[in-house]
Amino acid sequence: MQQRRELDQSYTNRKLLNGQLDTPKWWAPTVAGLGILVVIGLLVIMTMINKGLGVTGLGRPVFWGLFITTFVFWVGISHAGIMISAILRLTQAEWRRPVTRAAELLTVFSLLTALVFPLIHAGRPWRIAYWITPYDISRGIYPNIRSPLIMDPVAISTYLTGSTLFLYIALLPDLGNLRDRTTGWQNAMYTVLSLGWRGNPRQWKMQTVGGILLSALMLPIFVSVHSIVSWDFAIAPAVEGWHSTIFAPYFVIGAVHSGVSAVVTMMALMRWLWKWDDFIRPEHFDALARLLIVVATGWLAFTFLELIFAVYGQDAPELALREMQMFQWPWNLLFIIFLLTGYFIPVPMWLFKRVRTNIALMFWTSILVNVGMWLERFLIIVPGLARRTPFVYTWEAYRPSAVEWTIFIWSFCWVTFLMLLFSRFFPLVPLFEQKESQVFTEDVTIGRAKVPAIVREAD
Repeated sequence: MQQRRELDQSYTNRKLLNGQLDTPKWWAPTVAGLGILVVIGLLVIMTMINKGLGVTGLGRPVFWGLFITTFVFWVGISHAGIMISAILRLTQAEWRRPVTRAAELLTVFSLLTALVFPLIHAGRPWRIAYWITPYDISRGIYPNIRSPLIMDPVAISTYLTGSTLFLYIALLPDLGNLRDRTTGWQNAMYTVLSLGWRGNPRQWKMQTVGGILLSALMLPIFVSVHSIVSWDFAIAPAVEGWHSTIFAPYFVIGAVHSGVSAVVTMMALMRWLWKWDDFIRPEHFDALARLLIVVATGWLAFTFLELIFAVYGQDAPELALREMQMFQWPWNLLFIIFLLTGYFIPVPMWLFKRVRTNIALMFWTSILVNVGMWLERFLIIVPGLARRTPFVYTWEAYRPSAVEWTIFIWSFCWVTFLMLLFSRFFPLVPLFEQKESQVFTEDVTIGRAKVPAIVREAD
């Protein structure tokens, strides 16, 4: 249970605005190092586009490999933001306050990263211009808008737009605060971005109502986006393991599992780097771990349902695929690692409060979860394609090349780079929510326990 802690407002301002008003010494060399890695990754991407997909390990019969796996993974990570922020805002959960901004940021940056992989996987990303503006409709040369794959960019673009707006509205009070505390070009930038925020009652009411409305509107989009990603596979019944009827909820709950774990990882790093021990506390990790236990158990149920459906269906190719995943080398090793890291190592540990409130253990267990969730996507995509070997000359195992692994590592460096760059100009923990907690929160007795609750006077 979250314990209320009285903090001086000047102390809150000084600590939470440390990244903007007094940049930490470690920030510049860290960003510079990440920037070099990002540039190297971009050069590798440009080289691959120039030389073609022949430099990758993709080929007959595995045409979807590391790129599409990583695309599905990052779309899944993005689901943490809206799920945590929107639901916790709607329910007015007190422990959400240091968590929401990090989750919303992770949504936006993960989606920006995810969009890169289908483009480079296509081999000729400049074709996107033709899809946006067909050059000769009169001759019947136009994109096939009836393709089911057109749903992906539409859904993800809608999700990205809504998530960015959601983040921006929540940022407005902090932008006004920074505008009043800076001079020069920073003051001019914050003046433009704050949209005339003055903090009067009318603006506060509009900001609160806008946040609630966006929370309610984004929840169905959040569910539909990963459902649509799962339908990319479900519409290909010729591939074993892809035509499960539970793919939509299975992908959604898996996305929540990986996304919340990514938020835990990010919060642990924020607490360590910026020394925010008074704001990101063990009870916040305790609450997130309790949520993860529930989500992970639901995800495990769907995982075994998918396997059981294959057994009860008595479809010979489907059974052969499951046998290959669980009993044939090297897929069996990946399957064991996937189950251990995704559920059977972290969840039993989270059952103990001592683990849930231990920041270091929560950090490493959350990383384990995302290792398992990435392997889950890999085991869904690659083995089913690898079994499609109608001719002897197509018997070729898929081995990701160094180019693919480099771009995969680049995606993590890119998200981290964007996060640190954001932290230089905007607070990672909502300043106004921390102060609201101090002003409006009172301890309410429920049974034998005292819990913090928001108490406001009636209008």
